[in-house]
Amino acid sequence: MNMSFFDQFSSPSFLGIPLILISMTFPALLLPSLDNRWITNRLSTLQLWLINLITKQLMTPLDKKGHKWALILTSLMIFLLLINLLGLLPYTFTPTTQLSMNLALAFPLWLATLLTGLRNQPSASLAHLLPEGTPTLLIPALILIETTSLLIRPLALGVRLTANLTAGHLLIQLISTATTAL
Repeated sequence: MNMSFFDQFSSPSFLGIPLILISMTFPALLLPSLDNRWITNRLSTLQLWLINLITKQLMTPLDKKGHKWALILTSLMIFLLLINLLGLLPYTFTPTTQLSMNLALAFPLWLATLLTGLRNQPSASLAHLLPEGTPTLLIPALILIETTSLLIRPLALGVRLTANLTAGHLLIQLISTATTAL
């Protein structure tokens, strides 16, 4: 079989059905199900401990108003952890190596952060567009540059994350190919 190194990033399919759907829904099966008991087994205890640990780490630097983000941030953290761990299994696909997945996660979170900052602290949020002590002639140009950099930030970070993941996977592929050839 003649494959290129980039074939590892194509979404695998079985009988014409893309397996990305299974790899995206599989982590949900690992989450605890509803039960009337507090602690059901060791797996549930481990999951609750992990959720509490992540929530504590995320929410310690925030004030009480920021704690309403605890559920979405903890869920996102566990989701990313599980789909990245799923990619370590042989013959599986890591969805976070795709640019579309990274941008789909980056854009709404960036927009929520931006709009929340503009709503709660408008003057502090807009102050980031203009550095202190800027000469008067440079003010319009700097505002345009800073606004442009703010707007392309999720795209730039998504592309950078995808490139880093792709480079890591390609490096592993090259080393394993060289090892088997030797």
